[in-house]
Order: sequence, then structure tokens, then C-alpha cells
Amino acid sequence: MHVQGILAVLSFLLIGSSSAAFADAKQDCEKLSGDAAIQACDQAIRQNPRDAVSHVNRGVEYRNKGDVHRAFTDFTRAIEIDSKFALAYNNRGSVFLARGDLDRALADFTKAIEIDPKFADAYSNRCVAFKHNGDLDRALADCTQAVEINPKFADAYVNRGLVFDDKGDLDHAIADYTKAIEVDPKVLHANYNRGNAWRKKGDLDRAFADYDKAVAIDPKDASAYNNRGFAFENKGDLDRALADYTKAIEINPKDVLAYTNRCWLRATANRDLPLALADCDAAIRLAPSDPAKVNSRGFVYLRLNRLDEAIADYDAVLKLNPRMAASLYGRGLAKQKKGDQARADADIAAAKAINAKIADEFAKYGVN
Repeated sequence: MHVQGILAVLSFLLIGSSSAAFADAKQDCEKLSGDAAIQACDQAIRQNPRDAVSHVNRGVEYRNKGDVHRAFTDFTRAIEIDSKFALAYNNRGSVFLARGDLDRALADFTKAIEIDPKFADAYSNRCVAFKHNGDLDRALADCTQAVEINPKFADAYVNRGLVFDDKGDLDHAIADYTKAIEVDPKVLHANYNRGNAWRKKGDLDRAFADYDKAVAIDPKDASAYNNRGFAFENKGDLDRALADYTKAIEINPKDVLAYTNRCWLRATANRDLPLALADCDAAIRLAPSDPAKVNSRGFVYLRLNRLDEAIADYDAVLKLNPRMAASLYGRGLAKQKKGDQARADADIAAAKAINAKIADEFAKYGVN
């Protein structure tokens, strides 16, 4: 029996070929992919409504199509049929994780591990959940357990590398990304995450080598272009940075990070400000609850001398985070331009009390 599992965040374990033809619906459900697999699973479940394996496999296919609700329903039904089905708990936990429900994700991954203490995927997924929960020590322990169970588990090395990265241990992070690449040279996440680590260490040449490799592995992955674009921006090559951010958006028109990065690059470089404003607007539409994106738009309005709109954006940010120094300082500059010197001085002083270098940061962009 071959059933499919999900690796949270990084990948799915997909098995089978859509060109294969089997007489038995259950076999087709296990071996095919996409809509063909779903149709086969439908038939297998009609033949045997208590076929937990077919529910799990259909759930994986629904998850791959982005139908998280149906995936969740299938994984839950599999658990109702077989309360000892570790893979069903693991996969449902991945859905909870994607929804941001960390407590339920952790509960499901833990249940999967209780049922099968050698379930490397569940340890790796729980590692990711602990990482998102800020419990880096437990995350590190789980990812380490995953690679001890399966030393060829490339994604678990990537996940552990991300934990080391969060802990500020870039050398160990790079070592884990490198191990993942040794295990599987085509692990996309290992290449661009290692590139990020090299960039943080200031080694842009090695960073670009890894980003280029990531782009070569999957030219349709927006994240690789985003990361490389940020490195080009760090290097001062703004044209190439813009090209990479634009490519990321072409690949994924809902890539909020690419819109955010392109907006900020244009804003700080004082170029194409109407386009910068459009990018910030797009980012805010995609992530309306993120004050950092509203802060970026406030900066664009400030550069455009649309002072009332700049103040309105900075007000909105400061309502959510009164200690956002950039918004306080930007609002102070906008008030200063409007002739409201007393209130401007108050905002600027408050910003400097939070970040003594905030004036230097704005001056770097030619705004003071």
C-alpha cells in the first residue's frame, strides 16, 4: 500500500504517474494524480465508504488543487474511520498549519508521532509548527529527530536550517542547507535559503550563485526571483532588482512580498513614484492587516508631497503600533511641510527616542 503524505510548508509527497492505467479504482486512487486521481478515489470510496487510505489520497489531491476545506474533510473522515492512522493526523495537521491554527496542528502532529514514533515527516512538520510558534528549541529537537530517523530527508535539513537561521546561527543553517543539497541537488528551498544565509553574512557572490541555481531548478518559482532581487538591491543594482521583482509578480500576480519589495525600492530610489504607489496599493489589497505595507505607502505619499494622505497612512500605522519609529518620523516630516511645527517636533522627538538613527535612515534616501 502506497499512500501520500504532506510535508508542511516545503512540499508534498506525490507518487504515481497520470499515464498509468489500473483496473482497480483503489489502485488508481493511490497511483494517479490530479483530477484523474480524485475521480478514482471517488469511485473507490463509493465502493467502500470506510476506505481510509482513499480518503487520505483524495485529501492530498484536493490540497494540491487548493481546496483546503475538502482536504480537511477527507483527512478528518480518515481519522474517524481509523483512529490509529498516523498519516491522516499528519496531513490534517498540515492543513491546520496552513490555516495558522498552530495549537491544533501541534496536537495532530503529536498524535501522529504517538501512533508512529518513527514517523520522520510528522517530526519535521511539528518542527515547522514549533518554529512558527516561536519555540525554537523544541523545533530544533524535532527536526533533529527527523533527520536521525531518515538521514536522507532533505526537507527536514532545510527546516532545521530555517530554525538555525531564526536563532541567528547562520553557519549551522548553511551546513544544513548544504546537507539537503547533497542529499538532493534539486531541493529548491535549500538553494535559495542558503543564498539568503550567505546574503546575511555579506557574501553576495555565494548568494547569487545559490539564487541562480534556484532559478535554474524552477524558473517558475517566484520566491527565487524575490530573494535574488533583494540581493541585487543590497548590491545596488536596482535595475536587476526591479527586473527580478517584476518577474516574481509575472509568475504570481498575488505575490505580496514582490509588490512590497518593488514599491519600497522605487520609493527609496525616488523613481517611478506613481508605479511605487500602485505597487503599495496592490500589497495592501493582498495583506490589508500588515501595517508595514501602509507605512511604505505613507513614505511614497510623503515623496509625492501628498501630505494629508501620508499623514493618514502614518496615523493608521501608529494606531496599530504606536512605537513604529519610521511612521512617527515620516508623520513628523509631513506635518513640518504643512507648517505644523509643534506637532512635527513632537513626532520627530518621539521617533528619535525609539530609534536614535531614524533621521539618518531617512536622510540616506534623501528625505529630511
